[in-house]
Amino acid sequence: MTESKRSNEWAAYYQQIRDRPPRRTLFAALDAFGTAPPDALVIDLGCGDGRDVIEMLRRGWRVIAVDSEPEALRQLQARPLPDGSDVTPITARLEDVPIPLGVHLVNSSFAMPLCEPEGFFRTWARIREALPSGGRFSGQWYGPRDSWVGRPGMTFLGRDEALAHLDGLQVEMFEEEEADGVTPRGNAKHWHIFHIVARKP
Repeated sequence: MTESKRSNEWAAYYQQIRDRPPRRTLFAALDAFGTAPPDALVIDLGCGDGRDVIEMLRRGWRVIAVDSEPEALRQLQARPLPDGSDVTPITARLEDVPIPLGVHLVNSSFAMPLCEPEGFFRTWARIREALPSGGRFSGQWYGPRDSWVGRPGMTFLGRDEALAHLDGLQVEMFEEEEADGVTPRGNAKHWHIFHIVARKP
């Protein structure tokens, strides 16, 4: 596939989901902070076209927005951003990006499962290390009954395994969801998702 065709396909995808709201895991994490901490910094791993980023910026956070698709970041930068926005776009796979020590929030909505297991667990270890006391992670992991199980380059965790990886954190949200639905590309899918917000003590 040519780069131009790939870009056009992603642009069409982001147009389909343009008006979707930020994820509730992000709302829960931001609400738990209340007022943004001084010099509040968040890294959004797999930011897509910025549906979560806009809400972070609106609340006064500085955002590092990471996505492997250049079109995603083009779409983000084409959005009307709140006045005074401080956003740093980085085109890279999330597992390849350094996570700055002391980052207050790491958000990864429906993106971490798109890593192969080695990358997933390495990234999760770096997230835990980077968060300071009071820092949070928000995002989704996929369970073993998801219909994408078996696809190469993805990671799926059982409930007990997912909880084990949250050991030592204060789990503020851990909701398991199973539902049949349709992806934005129009494909039928069974979702098995863990919605997570966790705080480092």
